[in-house]
Amino acid sequence: QVQVGESGGGLVQAGGSLRLSCAASGRTFSSYNMGWFRQAPGKEREFVAAIDWSGTSTYYTDSVKGRFTISRDDAKNTVYLQMNSLKPEDTAVYYCAASATRWRIPSPRNSYEYAYWGQGTQVTVSS
Repeated sequence: QVQVGESGGGLVQAGGSLRLSCAASGRTFSSYNMGWFRQAPGKEREFVAAIDWSGTSTYYTDSVKGRFTISRDDAKNTVYLQMNSLKPEDTAVYYCAASATRWRIPSPRNSYEYAYWGQGTQVTVSS
């Protein structure tokens, strides 16, 4: 089983940057796929980015491509989301999640692939 916890959220002006971190427990972290999702007020939770267990494949929703970068450091059991050129529409609670199964998963963009969720960290982008 994996436990995850996010950090790094905050208030930033439009055009600024933030780096979110997700620390995970467990000796098998390197075999789990990791994802970032977000939920804005009044909206459903949506996929943001994911990285596969090997770190060689990454996935992004169209609205963040070219601005956000997901990465992982298995030695630190941590996954990161570097967010640049932030926009007010990026304002949301950001959640980190670990996949329900180890190794390859068929749909890394879908929330149902993930079983272990953090509590979320608030990101607010002011205009």
